[in-house]
Amino acid sequence: MKSQLNKKIIERFSRQIVLKDIGILGQKKILSSKVLIIGAGGLGSPAAEFLSRAGIGTLGIIDDDKVSLSNLHRQSLYSSSDIGKFKVKIAKKKIKKINPNTKVMIYKIRLNSKNFKKILNDYDYIVDGSDNFTTKFLLNDFCLRFKKILITGAISKFDGHVFTFNFKNKKIPCLRCFFQESEISDNLLNCESEGILGTVAGIVGTIQANEVLKKILNIGTGLDGYILILDLLNLNFRKVKLKKRKNCFCK
Repeated sequence: MKSQLNKKIIERFSRQIVLKDIGILGQKKILSSKVLIIGAGGLGSPAAEFLSRAGIGTLGIIDDDKVSLSNLHRQSLYSSSDIGKFKVKIAKKKIKKINPNTKVMIYKIRLNSKNFKKILNDYDYIVDGSDNFTTKFLLNDFCLRFKKILITGAISKFDGHVFTFNFKNKKIPCLRCFFQESEISDNLLNCESEGILGTVAGIVGTIQANEVLKKILNIGTGLDGYILILDLLNLNFRKVKLKKRKNCFCK
């Protein structure tokens, strides 16, 4: 998407542009940014929607899954008529209706170590909306290697976690400093077995989008080196500082 602001674009984003922390220059940064979202589900749906509404120039979406009936209570881009269709195709169609100026690139693949490098290099910011730790560790390792900014989200039951890893800064810890791969199970993020309140997905995914925009604009206080823990059943929010693990490969 071109970063030139014509009259129509200025009107579309006028409520953002009027903010003193954004303005014309900030909106141009948003328009020229490239964001990749992994997972077009409960987290990826709201993240993609609000990033496109904010004016992100290029939005990439990776997912190889189809819409199912059980997705609809928490995955806000889809409706009953979308059941059985590939998520990325429906997501692209919905996002183009929201903001036809956003360039949407879709990848109907399951992410792995062989296909990710080529895709990753085309984007500045990575949003992790995946639902398994195998993918989360893969994203962590690649983003660390190629010095990308990674916004990771995780949800289960009534709880959410949000991490921001700016791997351009060598001093910050990585995901492996917090989660020990040998001590966790993907069942922790399994909505089928653990359950999830739909609004939790929407809130966490929207926070991820918010963190991306703050990074693009270089404003506010971020989560670099911290984890935001949300207990939405009791409405408790905590920000906990992460420390580098001595034997972690991000040292």
